[in-house]
Amino acid sequence: MHPEMMILDGGMSRELMRLGARLVQPEWSALALMESPQIVRQVHAEFIAAGADAITTNSYALVPFHIGEDRFRADGASLIALSGQLAREAADAAEGRKVLVCGSLPPIFGSYEPQNFNPARVQDYLQVLVENLEPHVDVWLAETLSLIAEAEAVTKAVKANGKPVWVSFTLDDKPGATGAEPALRSGETVAEAARWAAANGIQALLFNCSKPEVMEPAIRTAASIFSNLDVSPRIGVYANAFDEETDEKKANDGLSGMRAELDGDGYLGFARNWTEAGATLVGGCCGIGVEQIGLLAQELKA
Repeated sequence: MHPEMMILDGGMSRELMRLGARLVQPEWSALALMESPQIVRQVHAEFIAAGADAITTNSYALVPFHIGEDRFRADGASLIALSGQLAREAADAAEGRKVLVCGSLPPIFGSYEPQNFNPARVQDYLQVLVENLEPHVDVWLAETLSLIAEAEAVTKAVKANGKPVWVSFTLDDKPGATGAEPALRSGETVAEAARWAAANGIQALLFNCSKPEVMEPAIRTAASIFSNLDVSPRIGVYANAFDEETDEKKANDGLSGMRAELDGDGYLGFARNWTEAGATLVGGCCGIGVEQIGLLAQELKA
């Protein structure tokens, strides 16, 4: 067990549904903030009780891609602030330990959609997220980014407030990607992303929302780059449990199938390899629930 190991939380959507929240597209997890915010807080509390050292705000779907341009302009700020408030309340209620709140800064123009990135418009949306999350969060977590330009936009958006920045990229996990040079969904390499992170003072480089099999090579590549450059950002992983049929088109469409073999010790086996490769931030993404986070906490922090 690494002395600085931190356990992240898991996927929000299925836990919301398990507790009775209604999730439909296009709003998806944002709908729970509108209709049942108490369930959002309960999910945060359950991840903390399971052993998570850091929880992430339920702000991933609070972008026009999911809630629409008009609703974003009318209600986006208040919903984003609510997502931060609920996470903060849950973290502050943890007894006897510090739980970090990570402010989720999602891909503005859709998950797995690097071709849709619009540098002329991205700051307009990011600034609303940053301004309304800032009072509640300890760390910025830019997550499920598909290309380095998305990460550059985030660093620009949060530069003024001085909080730590964690950047998490989603990896190419199409059939055939395993064994190839680790790459982002944009085609840029993990080595390029790691060099970018080192040059920009990123406190943690993570990989998320990709299948577990492609994570270890990415960790080892990043660790090697950081070692050669004599820098020491944390490295983290939170993989998804999507079945093999989930692709770019389906990523934003709704509830995807999950891999049963990643229940229980199945996911934990991958996590052990990640920590051996150098990861010190470990959690779960889509389909990884409270039970699995509890197993990670028990095993990796035993």
